[in-house]
Amino acid sequence: MFTFLFLSIALFLLLLWCVLLKPRRNQPGWEKFSCMRFAHRGLHNTVEGLPENSMAAFRKAAECGFGAELDVHLMADGSLAVVHDSNLQRVCGKNLIIEEMKAADLADYPLEGTEEHIPLLADVLDVFEGRTPLIIELKVWQGNAAALTDAVMTLLQRWRGTYCIESFHPAVLLHLKKQYPAVLRGQLSQNFLKEDNAAVLSRPVRFILTQLLTTAFTRPDFIAYNHQDRSCRALRLMKRLYGVREVAWTVRSAERLKELEGENIVCIFENFVP
Repeated sequence: MFTFLFLSIALFLLLLWCVLLKPRRNQPGWEKFSCMRFAHRGLHNTVEGLPENSMAAFRKAAECGFGAELDVHLMADGSLAVVHDSNLQRVCGKNLIIEEMKAADLADYPLEGTEEHIPLLADVLDVFEGRTPLIIELKVWQGNAAALTDAVMTLLQRWRGTYCIESFHPAVLLHLKKQYPAVLRGQLSQNFLKEDNAAVLSRPVRFILTQLLTTAFTRPDFIAYNHQDRSCRALRLMKRLYGVREVAWTVRSAERLKELEGENIVCIFENFVP
């Protein structure tokens, strides 16, 4: 009796896990991404004066025929800045928060000691209009997921180009699902359980994000996972059961790129030109 009960509970939990991991399937448009390589934060190279997420790096990516991955923040005046960190200490040497700034402030803070400055999303879109596709990551700050997503979508709906949207924050995907269902959406993740920089998150939250358990609510079209953490059981199960589309980040060698592309995985790369 005990054995039967144990097996029944185990089977129920396995079925529940499978249900929780079911993505959205067969949303049109993925074919425009599956044949592309994406330059991480543009085709950047500081030695050549091309800092990450700069106009120069994005122009270089487009000129070389690559798509680009980029990061977007909502500023205090409603503008959309393309930069990775909220705090500008790393890229500008200033202890400032991009979400507390206005577009007019950006000219005062050069990127990595170059003549480049943090661009606005509208300017980056101009570079790629009618050209290669973009993977746009939304960076949530202090619960602004809906406002950020709405601002980005207002701009994108007037843009003649190809894009998908991804985020680590499930609230972005949930808002896309409810308000912009036609848009390809992706869940970014990695093994947060081994990451020191994820210590601000509680262990249960880190487990949920690592194991992609928000999928039941957000129904992403693809999973963008750290390629070094691809042994994740949840990711493997989603691929086996549902054939979920996968994006690998961030690939830093030609050998690894070739290996992943051999598995039909879309790659975001940096530090080399494939």
